[in-house]
Amino acid sequence: MTVTLRNPHSVLAALQYRPHDVLEIITTANPSSAWSEVLEQARVHRIPIRTALPSSGSERPASGKDRGGKFERQSSSEATVRDRAPLTVEQLFEIAPPGPLAQKSDASGGVESNRHGIWLALDCLQDPHNVGAVFRAAAFFGVRGIIATRDRSAPLSGTAYDVSAGGLESIPFAQPPNLARALELAKKSGVWVLGTSEHAQQPLSSIKADRPWLIVIGNEEGGLRRLTLELCDEVCTIPSQGAVGSLNVSVATGILLYALSR
Repeated sequence: MTVTLRNPHSVLAALQYRPHDVLEIITTANPSSAWSEVLEQARVHRIPIRTALPSSGSERPASGKDRGGKFERQSSSEATVRDRAPLTVEQLFEIAPPGPLAQKSDASGGVESNRHGIWLALDCLQDPHNVGAVFRAAAFFGVRGIIATRDRSAPLSGTAYDVSAGGLESIPFAQPPNLARALELAKKSGVWVLGTSEHAQQPLSSIKADRPWLIVIGNEEGGLRRLTLELCDEVCTIPSQGAVGSLNVSVATGILLYALSR
């Protein structure tokens, strides 16, 4: 399977991490500076490059799910790239610490937390823009891996790759059919599971950042499913300070990651 990428930063990331999966670049007669950099890297890796006809000259049938089967003009550059292969959940947590809350004293007599990390799980997110934005935030904050449910979820489409601006290339991910089993495996690896809900009583500020966390992000409309909530060690909320009581999924994810990565 392939995806069509139109964000040059996403294409540059694919060229950096897996140039063998970049199959073709289609460029306009006058590419932007970012796309010029893409073309330069594509030539280094001997990737085929085609120059498209001007958008005013012709229309061609679109291909691939990202275009919805419509006719559209070739008005921008794009790249055809193979889908990135997911890991298994077991592989995603191979680098997890042996257990939470381990601490040691530093040379000055203070307490230093042992190495820990943050993972994310997406419980049936359905908007590819949200999925891409979550991957971008995850890459910014150094998340170790993401579990993206396979069923009843947005596919990792070209839209998600483009919105992630390279995040989908740098963050390991798994796509298991069963999120509950994935959460159980995370716990066995020594990772604590943190659910998020606008109805939770515990504020984010009360969550300790001294242990490895798997943060579970719920569906845009329904939030976390009942079984998912039951498997969480803690459930927190980001308290509203104004007239609006909830946040966009990707915005909330960024706040959660900032709070727990300090």
